[in-house]
Parts: sequence; structure tokens; C-alpha cells
Amino acid sequence: MIDSAQALCGFAVGTVVGLTGVGGGSLMTPMLVLLFGIHPATAVGTDLLHAAITKAGGTFVHAKKGRVDWRITCLLAAGSLPAAVITLLALHTFTHGLGGSKFISISLGIALLLTAAALALRNRLRGLSIAYSPDTARHPALTIVTGAVLGIVVSLSSVGAGALGISALLFLYPRLPAARVIASDLAHAVPLTLFAGIGHWLFGSVDWTLLASLLVGSLPGIYIGSHLAGRVPEAILRSILAAMLVLAGGKLIAF
Repeated sequence: MIDSAQALCGFAVGTVVGLTGVGGGSLMTPMLVLLFGIHPATAVGTDLLHAAITKAGGTFVHAKKGRVDWRITCLLAAGSLPAAVITLLALHTFTHGLGGSKFISISLGIALLLTAAALALRNRLRGLSIAYSPDTARHPALTIVTGAVLGIVVSLSSVGAGALGISALLFLYPRLPAARVIASDLAHAVPLTLFAGIGHWLFGSVDWTLLASLLVGSLPGIYIGSHLAGRVPEAILRSILAAMLVLAGGKLIAF
């Protein structure tokens, strides 16, 4: 049965995602934990599958327009997918079936603080990379390692596939057009969140009714937000979002 409050939460987050292109997991998961009292592992697992579904549509659009750099996407996946498997197996082994509520809450809080920093410093990081990097491309191993780090963070928290991934790619590929960076990161986020989400499901930490409620709200929210994009200054939205993430991250670490 669809929960109207959860659907409204999905709509609000979906609208932010449509406006800014980021904020899905970094807003959805802490709201589920702090506002609805969902177990952290269930919130993470459910939001991972929610992200895989919602990001798939955006990836399809970007791919049709030729914006995805599949080489970068594959390099990221080469690191992130094995890292996700190892992380989930370790979490299942050492927290007795993904039941480590406190550990996941702290991981989520740290991921939110890192995401807030990435949003605030994104342009500066790209500028530094342009100033100090050679004209030649970075070594592929750096992209694979970046993918591995994202795989760990996303599997633990469902946060980072968007804001952290984009910031990392802007640093690694500062001369790549922003549209291709965003599209390539989005394309990588689909298999990563799907892979990690299935892992959480196999370990029993996905709520399918909650997932349905979130999708009922988020899909129209993303559609509306995407049509409103550009009417509100992105810098203001990003600052507000970063401040919200700092507050939520601090609460989750102390949760």
C-alpha cells in the first residue's frame, strides 16, 4: 500500500534532483532514517534500487544524445562493482546480516559531509586540476581506484554516486565538457546502485512497499524539477543543499 507521506518525500527529493542533478541518495536516505524511522540498512538498500530505476531514464536520454564517455564509465565500473561486492560481504559478515545500524548511520553521516564538501568545492577542484595537470589524460588506474572508492561509499550509504562521482571526474578530467562528465557519471551510477541494491536485497534490507511509495512521488518530481531547471540559480540551490547535508550528516553521526 502506497504511503502518502513517503510519496511526498519522494516528490520533494525528485524535484531537487531534477533541478540540480544531484541530491537523490544524499537527501532521500537521511530523510528515511531521521523522519520516518526506517532502519539505516533498509533505507540504504531501498534507496539504492530507487536510484538505479530513476537514474536509468536519465542515462538513456544522455546516451541517445551521445554524451556518455563509455570508456570512463567502464573504468569506474571496473573498480566500483568488485568493491561493492567485497564491501557488502564484509558488512554482512561483521554486522550480522547488515544489521550494524550504528556503523551504517556513521558511514552515511560521513558520506553526507563529504558530499557537502564536494558540492561546495567542485569548481575550485576543477580549477586546481586544470592549473596543475598536464594536457595528457590521467592514467586509467586513477579512474579505477576512484570507482573502487565510490563502490565502497555507495554500498555503505547509498550516497556519493552523483555529487562525489561528478566532483572526482571533474578533477580527473578537467578538460572534458561538463555535460559528458555528468552523463558518464550517471551511466556509471546505474550498474553500481543496481548491483549494490541487489546485494542489500539478497541480505534482506530492501522494503519493496517503501520503494513503490518513493517511486510514485519521485518520478513526477524529477520530471517537474527538470523543467524548472535554470529558473533558480544553481549556486544558491547548491549552497542550500550543502548546508542541509551538513546538518543531516552531523545528526546521523550522533544518531
